[in-house]
Amino acid sequence: MNQKELRDLENLCIQECSPWCVSNCPVHVDVRSMCTAIAQRDFSTALNIFVKTVPFPRIISHICDHPCENFCKRREVGETIAIRSLERAAVTWGKPVTKKVVPLPARNKRVAIVGAGLSALTAAVDLSKRGYECAVLEATDRLGGSVWDYSGDLLPKADIESDLQIMSNPRITFEFEKSLGADLSISDLRSSFDAIYLGTGRRTLDAIEMNCFGGEKLEIDPMTFETKLDGVFAGGSIMRTEAPLSPITSISNGRRAAISIDRFLQGVSITASRENEGPYQTRLFTSTFGVDYQDRVPMKNRSRGYSENDAVQEALRCIKCECMECVKVCEFLSSFNGYPRKYIRQIYNNLSIVMGQRHGNKLINSCSLCGLCKEVCPESLHMGNVCKAAREIMVSQRKMPPTAHEFAIRDMEFSNSDKCSLVRHQPRTNTSAFLFFPGCRLSGSSSPNVERTYYYLMERLKGGVGLMLRCCGTPADWAGRKDDFSKSLSEFLYEWERMDRPEVITACSSCYSLFKTHLPQVKLVSLWETIEKYGLPNHVGETHRMALAIHDPCSSRHEPQVHQAVRYILKKLNYEIHELPLSRSLTECCGYGGLMCFANRDLAINVMNRRVNESPDDFVAYCAVCQDHFQSQGKTTWHLLDLIFGTAGAKNVVGRPLDYSQIRENRSCLRKSLLENLWKEPVDKVQEHQMIKLYIPQEIQDLMAQRMILNDDIKRVIEHAEKSGAKFVNRSTGHYLAHFTPAKVTYWVEYAPNEGGFTVHNAYSHRMQIIEESKS
Repeated sequence: MNQKELRDLENLCIQECSPWCVSNCPVHVDVRSMCTAIAQRDFSTALNIFVKTVPFPRIISHICDHPCENFCKRREVGETIAIRSLERAAVTWGKPVTKKVVPLPARNKRVAIVGAGLSALTAAVDLSKRGYECAVLEATDRLGGSVWDYSGDLLPKADIESDLQIMSNPRITFEFEKSLGADLSISDLRSSFDAIYLGTGRRTLDAIEMNCFGGEKLEIDPMTFETKLDGVFAGGSIMRTEAPLSPITSISNGRRAAISIDRFLQGVSITASRENEGPYQTRLFTSTFGVDYQDRVPMKNRSRGYSENDAVQEALRCIKCECMECVKVCEFLSSFNGYPRKYIRQIYNNLSIVMGQRHGNKLINSCSLCGLCKEVCPESLHMGNVCKAAREIMVSQRKMPPTAHEFAIRDMEFSNSDKCSLVRHQPRTNTSAFLFFPGCRLSGSSSPNVERTYYYLMERLKGGVGLMLRCCGTPADWAGRKDDFSKSLSEFLYEWERMDRPEVITACSSCYSLFKTHLPQVKLVSLWETIEKYGLPNHVGETHRMALAIHDPCSSRHEPQVHQAVRYILKKLNYEIHELPLSRSLTECCGYGGLMCFANRDLAINVMNRRVNESPDDFVAYCAVCQDHFQSQGKTTWHLLDLIFGTAGAKNVVGRPLDYSQIRENRSCLRKSLLENLWKEPVDKVQEHQMIKLYIPQEIQDLMAQRMILNDDIKRVIEHAEKSGAKFVNRSTGHYLAHFTPAKVTYWVEYAPNEGGFTVHNAYSHRMQIIEESKS
């Protein structure tokens, strides 16, 4: 991931884009932060936010034409926020924090500021801060320009005088009763000053055009405020002779002109990087769904403005515009207390580390890769793709922690070993028009349903239905292990070609999605579409008119035909379907996707609980992993095949699901059963260590599941210990402690003999290696 890719991805996240009130304010007052401070009764902070961009806070809080309010998002669910009134409340009730500002060194250049209105005075203030000497040349006998035209009721004279104290600056001088034409000539000013700013107001336009531009129309660049005279700039109401007065726009003009003058005097580009100065169109998206309608808080005394309490209540109406659409629906994105733009930076920094601790590993490996973020994002940013790409880079750099995904990869390898995998044509045939691919999890969690489904398909479909038992390779793909994934796909393709390229019927949506994405040459159809087309089994079990909330697996997100088929089947079975708040293309992950449950178990549990609490109804799923996960959290969850074959009442669908040892055993037994009973073939003998009988208390089973230790691992340790005698003995308990390292992981087991087998008292594992240094 290079810098350009990083910037492009970051730019897709609009969370840090300005709210509409801010982007449409000519000086970009941070209204959101100001409202937040007032809502917390912190008027002093609100005032300092306001004065950060407004040099004349008392004046503006009384007479601002508040263009920001026209774009306030609150208007969709009530009246807009009274922004100007809140600014006035900040000025009234807040106490300014005096900060010592260290001025920039003098630049030894002089700027003539013609006029003393808000535009001209703002330019003088900003330029003086940048180190320039400014001479304010005013035609009248006082500063302020048209602000004195407002009535005292609307703008108290004391507030004007208070704000104008900011002009007491050693770098700013004043000459009054100096007007262009009568007292000043543009040529004299150009020869005496390094730059000129014309901020004389709209009433002087004719005189300006006559005395400065030879009677020609004054043309001002709307971005840089340059005129056709080199070094002469102009702004303020002189630019808007037909429009209503806009005090805040005048301040904005003066500030932006000061930027141009500064760049002009430094000899750098005046136009570079100025896209978002002044009002602009923000990209921020904010949904008002679920926000209550509210009108403005009435102002009891307009001459005094809001009281403290009323200002707080009005500020509380602000909806604090932000996007966060993806974070709202994703437990992963919310759990790391940020949003995609921040996460992308963290991921990039994590990948850039050469030496030291990589703090972003957990973030990268916790994503389910489900793509819900992309579906709800206004800019279609897919954090799953970012995390997956990061995993692939980490694997290629040998920086991926083995603890993240190793167990899932081992399970995939077991599914594809000769202990579980199987590829056969339909018995008594040598061709297959179809190939049933149930997937590894269904084969382990519900192997009887795999057999029932295969018999159903052989009965209904013509041309032969082959069977392939194995894992599709999704765990390797999710883990970023390209080599392992490529190997898995190649093995599948080899067998598929050998079966004469049949149409593949998948029961697992992850298998379907993976084959569709990576093997476009393979013709696919889901099991559910097949049942919709060929009808339910002849002897379906008794059906009941009961309500079920349907959970769509996240890997079926872009398969509307599958969603339709599943719902058709449930209706034919006479079930009442309740849709979850997020379903079909917006469905949520169960906590397994992206191998989340292996990399971040606590997060996966939160994901499961979030989902199961969305409905009081029992769930129906058509993914075996989803069913297992929801069951583990106490949610009654049926698999669709249980309902189709009428076996729902015979299954425990709530409480403790099968552990991985049982799932592995079921896969092996399924292969053995099919070979012996359907194809009448002999099966391999059971390995010696597998004959060991174990007694494992439930609390130890739970501990093993949490630590991802299999029964087979326990048996290997005990076999090695009993044969080699390499074990410790606790004389007080009679327990043995032994270890064995079959590959990368060392397993330790505390056990004791018991009735022809062994009772397991504890088990743990680690990846440490003890290296003995050779003696020189």
